[in-house]
Amino acid sequence: MKKMFSYLKPYWLCAVISPLMMILEVVADLSLPYLMAYIVNYGIMGIDVNDPNEGSALAGRILQTLFGSDFSQVTIIIITFGVLMLLITLIGGFFGTFSAYTSAKAAHGLGYDLRRDAYGKIMSLSIEQTDKFTTGSLVTRMTNDISVIVDFFEMLLKGFVRSPMFIIGGTIMILTLDLTFSAVLLCAIPALVIVIACVLIRVTPIYARVQKKLDKVNSVVGENVGGARVVKAFVREDYECSRFDKANEELKNENYRSLKTMAIISPMLTIIMNFSVIAVIYIGGFNIYIENAGFNTGDIMAAITYITQVINSVMMATNIFQSILRAGASAKRVNEVLETEPIIKSGNGESSCKDTAVSFRNVSFRYPGTQGRPVLKNINIDVKKGETLAVIGSTGCGKSSLACLVPRFYDATEGEVLVNGVNVKDWDIEKLRAKIGYVMQKSELFSDTIEGNIRWGNPDASHEEVISAAKTAQADDFISGFAEGYGTFVAEKGASLSGGQKQRISVARALVRKPEILILDDATSALDLVTEAKLRSAIKEKAKDTAVIMIAQRIASVMEADRIAVIENDGSVLHVAPHEQLLKESSTYRDIYDSQMREYGVKGGKANV
Repeated sequence: MKKMFSYLKPYWLCAVISPLMMILEVVADLSLPYLMAYIVNYGIMGIDVNDPNEGSALAGRILQTLFGSDFSQVTIIIITFGVLMLLITLIGGFFGTFSAYTSAKAAHGLGYDLRRDAYGKIMSLSIEQTDKFTTGSLVTRMTNDISVIVDFFEMLLKGFVRSPMFIIGGTIMILTLDLTFSAVLLCAIPALVIVIACVLIRVTPIYARVQKKLDKVNSVVGENVGGARVVKAFVREDYECSRFDKANEELKNENYRSLKTMAIISPMLTIIMNFSVIAVIYIGGFNIYIENAGFNTGDIMAAITYITQVINSVMMATNIFQSILRAGASAKRVNEVLETEPIIKSGNGESSCKDTAVSFRNVSFRYPGTQGRPVLKNINIDVKKGETLAVIGSTGCGKSSLACLVPRFYDATEGEVLVNGVNVKDWDIEKLRAKIGYVMQKSELFSDTIEGNIRWGNPDASHEEVISAAKTAQADDFISGFAEGYGTFVAEKGASLSGGQKQRISVARALVRKPEILILDDATSALDLVTEAKLRSAIKEKAKDTAVIMIAQRIASVMEADRIAVIENDGSVLHVAPHEQLLKESSTYRDIYDSQMREYGVKGGKANV
């Protein structure tokens, strides 16, 4: 929680004003029972304020200052102490409102800063680290956990002052009425503390489990909302509903456990409070009955009010402790994000090579936390500027993994990956990735217009540059066919577009930034061969100086590349050569070619595509 408190520094003024205003409100509230006792004793019961045994010097001075010696019981009830109670109530209400305003401003300002920093930290983490946290958990930490922390600080700035002030102030006021009443508190408060301590010890570990169960619910919901089409296509609604019901039931059960445990406190405190009130009435009534001087009805009523305020304040303090426990569990989870250091750290390298865009030097790679043989093994490849290198191989051989090493989504386990002759680990990450246009296997579009999605690759691109990129990506025709053209709004995840349309918009998004290196990771798999051929031709014409790394499953997609790298099943690259040469030298490439081109009636030669 210490780190959370540091976020209050920019709002220190509100954080100081709020408890000060709360102190003034409590003082106002504590004075009301005393004034009520004056009304009962001297206005209703008719006791003489100047009586040496039962009178009040303070009440007498107030009345004599306002009315001299000529005042009636009505004057005492309505004009004097009644009006005074009303004014004090209004003043206390003003202080309470101002305290609530300043505490909310400080707490929600803290929440804003905390969300901003946590989100910025998430954005700086590597793919490996975000996968480790899981999407559902990160969403819960960004929303529910931070909301719990904000609620805690808002309660803290008010309640942390209010409760102790009422407990201490109420006790002092009871002592001023009569020392006998303090014996009731001496019995009640230890009983309250024992009950509260036993409950809080039991409930503390439950709150951490509640947040983990909430992570699970968010994960299931996220998976099913994102994969709704797959769920419906395979008629798995009932199965996914059962998965959600299980996660939801586990969350419900943990919440029930915490609520059942905390539910013990309220009735126990109510019982203790009622017994305390009975004790005060008994003590006061017995002393009045035996005509013991110094006890009267107003004092008993004031004592009952103060006892109630003190015990209610203890109940409020319990809520604060409960909030501390929940906020502590949430703060720990948020701190895990804030304190996680990015594995991929930026360097400050500059370009030193003019000819070679990308170089792989004895590169081997395995995913973090995995064992066995590496995904990639001893890769040595150079890609020159203006050259198109195609990468092909069997499914799961490491083609996409090779592409991920260039923009440093992951770092090579062994060897070096160079961009413009500089190790990618030495590059400033933003400058490195600014040189790269990356189109992934799965097209990710955002809830924005088509133009907005394309301009995402270059926010400063003009409308003409957007159109030019779309034409190169063979997307202009279908975009122009929409009623609103480039202003057409794209549904979430691009649900309103076909797979081929989404891929072409993604390619246009990469092209609009005019990259030095263009990576197409199976980015044309949803296109027909004619459209794909037009796309490759347009890229070659418009991006002559761009190094293109094209990963594909189809031989027809890579045949025209300058060179083709064939990744073997063990993750190594034995052959990097043009199509015709690979047919002669690489048995792996020849097997892929024969299996794909058999339907065209072609074997060992060039297909007519």
